[in-house]
Amino acid sequence: MIDIGLTKLALIGVVALVVIGPERLPKVARMAGTLFGRAQRYINDVKSEVSREMELDELRKMQKDVQDAASDVSNSIHKSMSETEASINDAWNGGDDSSSSDSASAGGSWTRTPDPSLLAIKAKAFRRKKLSRTTGVPAWYKHQSGHKTRVISASARVAKYRRPVGTGKSAGFF
Repeated sequence: MIDIGLTKLALIGVVALVVIGPERLPKVARMAGTLFGRAQRYINDVKSEVSREMELDELRKMQKDVQDAASDVSNSIHKSMSETEASINDAWNGGDDSSSSDSASAGGSWTRTPDPSLLAIKAKAFRRKKLSRTTGVPAWYKHQSGHKTRVISASARVAKYRRPVGTGKSAGFF
């Protein structure tokens, strides 16, 4: 950096005053300050753009690394799943090496047929669960806990407790 002290600034100011003159010196000083500010802003913009580009390159590299790691994990999971499926198929088919290769060539399909009695039990349990989900609160519970089983309008309640006409007192309540 340029080393400018107070004496050097005073000398530059005196030379500028003599060369430019006292009438034009404030305008030239404002213009020099404006140009110096623009130059600083331009340099700061260039610096920030370069730093953004560097960060963007780092992020792209990091994204590539993460994608590579994700593909490695996906491949290892796929490999372990295929090994597990092969061992399950082998155990399901009775441990024959020939049957496991046949099932692998057939796409790993299950050859066992479901038991009809087991299906009936599962269907009954399913219907019971569905019925319990779709039904409301039982009526005996509503009566026991004091819930209203039906809603009566206000005029119906008044008519229910009104005395019949001609039983003594005029049309009053109770």
